[in-house]
Amino acid sequence: MIQITATRSGGEPSGDVMFAELFDEHAHPLHRYLARRVGVDVADDLVSETFLAAMRGEENYDPDKGSAVGWLYGIATNLLRGHAKREVRLLRTAERYGVDLGVAESLEHTVVTRIDARSHLRRIARELARMPQADRDLLLLTSLAGLSVQEAAEALDLNPGTARSKLHRLRAKLKEVEHA
Repeated sequence: MIQITATRSGGEPSGDVMFAELFDEHAHPLHRYLARRVGVDVADDLVSETFLAAMRGEENYDPDKGSAVGWLYGIATNLLRGHAKREVRLLRTAERYGVDLGVAESLEHTVVTRIDARSHLRRIARELARMPQADRDLLLLTSLAGLSVQEAAEALDLNPGTARSKLHRLRAKLKEVEHA
């Protein structure tokens, strides 16, 4: 069984964590985040691929770079980028028609249900589709996955200060679009 030296939030070492324990602790939240981005079926595959990549050592974990959570979400985000074209295509369809596309638990559905006024759907979808992939990933890792800015920065290999300022700018832009 693979052992990974992990750190808890705050950077304190927690000792050796068995891979199965890592899976038990993080698979469900990771799946929930991915399902909100790409739907349940694709999320099932991506969670499996994430833990397989971690187990195979394709993505080497370095505790000096951050927590195991950030490492796992980084792997998942890299895998998720393979689905980016579909995500943008669906957002553009939502923009064009301004309706819920009926794709259960997808990004569009999540965005629509979190924004009370449907009249803002087109503008929000357009703005999300226009965002660079890295910006959209940062925004969605913090808002959908519930990662801290530090964890999202680790997942995306960003400086935490840079991530914080980018996130502030992205949220301000979305508020501006929402109120336009």
